[in-house]
Amino acid sequence: MADGLNEYRTSRVAEVLSDFRTLQYYIAAAPVSPADMDDYYTEGWAALRQCAIDGQHILNCAADITVPRTTGGPEEQAKAELKQVHLDAYARRHEGQKIYLRQAAAQRWVEWREQILMGGRPHSGNQSQLRACDQQLRAELATITDETIFQELLASDLNMNRWTDEDPSLRAVQRWVRARRR
Repeated sequence: MADGLNEYRTSRVAEVLSDFRTLQYYIAAAPVSPADMDDYYTEGWAALRQCAIDGQHILNCAADITVPRTTGGPEEQAKAELKQVHLDAYARRHEGQKIYLRQAAAQRWVEWREQILMGGRPHSGNQSQLRACDQQLRAELATITDETIFQELLASDLNMNRWTDEDPSLRAVQRWVRARRR
């Protein structure tokens, strides 16, 4: 009954967990508060704070350790457990990538806003530019979808010649995420 792929499964889980760990470092390193507290509630800074909260949540949410018992012996049981851990790691990486991309968009917004303000404060002369900056942030955030992230991560994995034969589907990832939001 054993298919001999548990070594590949173990390596794949390690790769995905390593990716997730790297994403967590980037997420944790992003700023969450502006130098000028008058900007605290602006769109970009609010997005950065939400990303920090989401990053902490995805790190802290419990793993699903309910693995069904198999009848095929220790190798089959190990396979079932590895598949469960794989889904958990894969979904966390997916969510981490989404958070990281949202943070990057918000950090670009901060840079654009600083360029517009040039060390000054918002006033009637720069309101249209600031609105355009906010609209650009909203547009960028709207492009960060589960589907695009899933495809980009898959393309990256394939480009690195990683074993992806048993990677979870997008639906499985979305189910995992929904279960953690309860």
